[in-house]
Amino acid sequence: MTDIAPTAFLPSLETDLLAVDTLRFLAADMVEAAQSGHPGMPMGAAPMAWTLWSRHLRHDPADPEWADRDRFVLSAGHGSALLYGLLHLFGYDLPIEELRRFRQLGSRTPGHPEFGVTPGVECTTGPLGQGLAMAVGMALAERMTAARYPEITGHRTYAIVGDGCLMEGVSHEVASFAGHLGLGGLIVLWDDNEITIDGAVGRSCGDDQVARFAAYGWHTDVVADGTDIEAIDAALTRAGSDPRPSFLAVRTVIGHGAPGVAGTSKVHGSPLGAERLAQAKQRAGWSLPPFAVPAEVAATCAVLAAIGGAEHAKWRNGFEAFGAAEPKRAAEFGRAGARLLPAGALAALGAVAAASPRATRQSSQACLDALRSAMPELVGGSADLAGSTGTVGGEVVRRDDFTTSAIAFGIREFGMAAILNGMSLHGGFRVFGATFLVFADYLRPALRLSALMGQPVIYVLTHDSVAVGEDGPTHQPVEQVESLRMIPGVRVLRPADDAETALAWQLALTRVDGPTALILSRQSLPQLDMACDGDGARIAGSDAATHHHSPAARALGAPAARALGAPVGARESRAGGTRRIDIVATGSEVALAVAVRNQLWADGYDVRVVSALDRARFTPDPSAHTISIEAGSTAGWAGSVDLAIGIDEFGHSGPGDEVLAHFGFTEAAVRERIRAYLDGAP
Repeated sequence: MTDIAPTAFLPSLETDLLAVDTLRFLAADMVEAAQSGHPGMPMGAAPMAWTLWSRHLRHDPADPEWADRDRFVLSAGHGSALLYGLLHLFGYDLPIEELRRFRQLGSRTPGHPEFGVTPGVECTTGPLGQGLAMAVGMALAERMTAARYPEITGHRTYAIVGDGCLMEGVSHEVASFAGHLGLGGLIVLWDDNEITIDGAVGRSCGDDQVARFAAYGWHTDVVADGTDIEAIDAALTRAGSDPRPSFLAVRTVIGHGAPGVAGTSKVHGSPLGAERLAQAKQRAGWSLPPFAVPAEVAATCAVLAAIGGAEHAKWRNGFEAFGAAEPKRAAEFGRAGARLLPAGALAALGAVAAASPRATRQSSQACLDALRSAMPELVGGSADLAGSTGTVGGEVVRRDDFTTSAIAFGIREFGMAAILNGMSLHGGFRVFGATFLVFADYLRPALRLSALMGQPVIYVLTHDSVAVGEDGPTHQPVEQVESLRMIPGVRVLRPADDAETALAWQLALTRVDGPTALILSRQSLPQLDMACDGDGARIAGSDAATHHHSPAARALGAPAARALGAPVGARESRAGGTRRIDIVATGSEVALAVAVRNQLWADGYDVRVVSALDRARFTPDPSAHTISIEAGSTAGWAGSVDLAIGIDEFGHSGPGDEVLAHFGFTEAAVRERIRAYLDGAP
């Protein structure tokens, strides 16, 4: 493990105080210029942030992507002006002009920190609690990386959280998880200012947060005066030597130094106003114009940045020595960090095939089994549903063993998804998490951030329709698939059999710019004989060999699909068919559509079945009557098909086949609905 130690260069107390005021007034100036924002948190938390960044954080502003850098997460994302001030002072590519453009369209200083927009921002925060959760994921990724590459790994993860972060339920999920695994190197500073938007924290919460985190198994510490830099420094030093995750309660005053509003909710989310800001500066003895940085502070930050650069150079030399001694492992580290698939991964998927029916959750388990040895960086787990979701992966990580690839997240869906985001952001791993589809509602806020940050997290969501059966409507998803399709940037894949499940995993793994949701069945499904276009649809019917339903269908191409072993045979439609009909279906309803097609062929209709693995890539053929079959909400099909056969109400408890029959999902019922539509169609 690389050495981790506070910087040997310590600014003078005078410089410390000047730097703290610089951060305070940069933040206040930003909010004042924008006439929008949150000055209170930055003004209160500036001392702890400065102490952390000047004495403990190991980073290189010249290379924000350094693999072994410490990670810093501002979970209280509304205090973004504080983070932007730090990034500017320490020499990240964030010039003062960008601070002046705070919260303006197209700036690199958006209202809340956004990953990929501002250099040095590790993750998108603002939805309270999720920053803490992603920090836990980053800390877990560090431990798992260190277990594989101890020679070149040894960094920490820091987060600043507020009262709102700690009230959010996800904080309980991830803090419990981190304590259970003993994630040392995770250090959380609590901005304990006792204020929320509506007023005093005591109006709604009386939790003893320090006792709470101690109960989770964390190291805890208290700094009674949030302006005492030496006390904050000492607490951080103690935390750094403790093998447990650390929770530091730092007592602060929101809007410190703002006359008349400091310590109140009035300073949380509104500009100070020109007069009050001038008074605050006068009280602090600050005579510089807006957005000015004292030369002494700039020089100090330049020295600290150079020290970080030297630490990076030292690590780089160590990595070169590691590469010379262990070229294969070094190459593997670089490949995984670049999100490049190993040579054998897709070939391993090509071997996944079964002749007999099985649930697509079982097909997915076969895919994971095939990938496990071929792709060691593929890690993940489930919310206590490994066997049920087909994500069994052997021994799980423990506090004394992070070498394995399986993670037991427990019944913590939201926490699981947010932790996966943090692991993906950390780098070096491809991650997946599983639960029942109906419980995707528990993790949706984190899935939305996966999409917003462009993180290729894979969500394995099983038990995908009312066919779940006896567990009843609480466990039978109806609206979930459609609601997931509505989230920008989320690719939703609902495979019909082994071939499509393997293709779905290929599409998920080759995507590096956003999340993928795999929608999988509980019940067994037959293996189908349909041609594959390789990009989200399979076709059975009159022109299956040449049909491409949209230009996007050619993006991946049939050769890649055939490499997966997807079947290419297709029956021709019945000769003399009188009407052209396209039946488009997804997942478990594709087999039903094929059976109905055979009956309609016998009735003399010209019918083709399209399996829309990715519904977003499907474009109807205007020359045909298009009919959709999906055991869920029809809302997303409206306007794009002529007849949508689905379920727009909650399900019922009973055997799965009986529940499906109740909703008309039988060959006879679907055939009659289609014929009734055709009888009245122009």
